[in-house]
Amino acid sequence: MRPFYFLLAISLWYSFKLFYRRQLKINNKHPRYGSTIYVSNHPNSFMDPLLIGSNNKPIVHFMARSDVFKWWLKPVVWAAHMLPIYRQHDGEDTKTKNQGSFDVVNRSLSIGRNILIFGEGFTDDTPIRGLKPVKKGPARMGFSALEAINWSKNIYICALGINYTDRNTIGSESLLVNGERICLNDYKEAYLASPSRVINEITKLIETNMQECITHVADKNWYSFHENVMQLTRKGMNHVNHDDSIPLKERWEYSRRLAKWMNAQNLDEQEELVNLKKEMDGYFNLQKRMKIQERFVLAKDHPELKNRTTELLIILFAWPLALLGMIHGFVPYIVTKKFTEKSFKRKVFWGSVKMMLGKLLGTIYNLPIIIIVTHYWLPYWWLGIVYFFLIPAVCWVAWKYVVAISEFRIKGAMDKIDVSKFAARRAELMKRIKELIPVA
Repeated sequence: MRPFYFLLAISLWYSFKLFYRRQLKINNKHPRYGSTIYVSNHPNSFMDPLLIGSNNKPIVHFMARSDVFKWWLKPVVWAAHMLPIYRQHDGEDTKTKNQGSFDVVNRSLSIGRNILIFGEGFTDDTPIRGLKPVKKGPARMGFSALEAINWSKNIYICALGINYTDRNTIGSESLLVNGERICLNDYKEAYLASPSRVINEITKLIETNMQECITHVADKNWYSFHENVMQLTRKGMNHVNHDDSIPLKERWEYSRRLAKWMNAQNLDEQEELVNLKKEMDGYFNLQKRMKIQERFVLAKDHPELKNRTTELLIILFAWPLALLGMIHGFVPYIVTKKFTEKSFKRKVFWGSVKMMLGKLLGTIYNLPIIIIVTHYWLPYWWLGIVYFFLIPAVCWVAWKYVVAISEFRIKGAMDKIDVSKFAARRAELMKRIKELIPVA
């Protein structure tokens, strides 16, 4: 492991603890060095490799698109275990350029290192809960490495699934699922007889295993149906509308069961489900137009959702830390927000870029402050170091303080809005969900 990778992993682990309210890893028992090609879905652009590198046990070298490898960034990307992958529109000499990367992959796998590659190839602008067709590259890469070492060492391939309740929102949740490793050496005889057939077979197997590691809704036209059922039942992976008392793993399993049930149906041919889909879409679209949140409707029968005690306590007692957090974090936050949202038109990049750029600008902005505070007011230099590492935490408190003020106002306004018609419509939709969807 290169020193920068280690420092980055530790730093990001801290950042993710603040960014995500809950994080969970399933089957995270693979060896740190295991000659394994990890094939992951790619729901969140830059955030995905950062999350895997800092949270998953195996240490990885990961393939990234070549346009990231600017000349001035080469020392950083090398230190972060990144390898370039060239696509057809990157240039005429794509095959030759990729060969250099594949040679590095072959050597890395032969000495026990792991490779991470995103099998879908790109991230959608609109969040989806599904898997696009997986490319054949990872399987080809594995067998190429075996041929390069004359099959003298075991090389594995493994599915990896990344799940988010919301990919760009602070306070959301993430769940990382490792599949079981497949030893490619077991396919030696079949591969030597028919390489293309075995590559297709392994690719299909990896795709199936990846679908087991995530929520996979096969028909993209029914994504909203899946999300809306989760919102109404409050049992699934929707970030805004879920029952917080249900453990994250159970909500993920519910989300998967619902998707599997849907995949087994001929949805477009079932008139009652088609009508239910339209009515749920209309219900949530009307809420959006009238600026009424689903929890307003639910609060009609669950007054505890309007309780403002927690927010009031935060407002009354957290203000000193919140003020300190604003001093340290407001300027880096505003600069990061404006720069990111102006420079990156695709919102899928915003969460990861804001986090990384915020870390950089926050360090540059706060380092002189810490030096001055340590020199004039702190008796020991090590207290300044401790203070420096506590800055992200106090900035998080400032964010929670602002959220608490907003929540206090929103909950106060709930009683003033008549949601009786929405409540009646919600009750009707829930009745039909229970009648038509046995897994709901």
